[in-house]
Amino acid sequence: MLTMSNRLTQIATRTGDDGTTGLGDGTRVAKSHLRVQAMGDVDELNSSLGVLLAEPLPDGVRELLVLVQHELFNLGGELSIPGFELLKMDAVLRLDQALAQHNATLPRLKEFILPAGTRSAALAHVSRTVARRAERAVVALSAAEAVNDAPRQYLNRLSDLMFVLARVLNRANLDGLGGDDVYWSSQRLKQDGA
Repeated sequence: MLTMSNRLTQIATRTGDDGTTGLGDGTRVAKSHLRVQAMGDVDELNSSLGVLLAEPLPDGVRELLVLVQHELFNLGGELSIPGFELLKMDAVLRLDQALAQHNATLPRLKEFILPAGTRSAALAHVSRTVARRAERAVVALSAAEAVNDAPRQYLNRLSDLMFVLARVLNRANLDGLGGDDVYWSSQRLKQDGA
């Protein structure tokens, strides 16, 4: 287990006033660095899941998302130390299993859906889009520096899982508003009489 050798006692250190930030290995890089961008996107994703967790959720979904938050913290830790591995491939496999389990409960999609419905489903869609952005940031970083496979794969699976969980949450009806996905109404389909 990775432990913090120096607990934060002072939050406003002013060391970043020059536009740089410290990585976990002690090096300083520009706040615009690709690694810092990826770390920030993962942090935003974790925060968006925190907002989702403030909503009423089925117990199994809540437990899964709490686990995901811990794994995202591991992912951020890995990104903060170049060459370090903290997120293991078994985390990716857990997402694969959760994706298969939750998707099996849903009707097959025949139309595109909108990122809408219940509040919890809409928040899951927001997390899905942040996960996609974080994945793009990790891909951009890996084009410039060595990055392990698990972070990229984890974010890819997580965005898929958040799409599926949004559909699950629309059907959970925890707030009395659930029932189904919100389907896209194509102007072209309307013109064609579909």
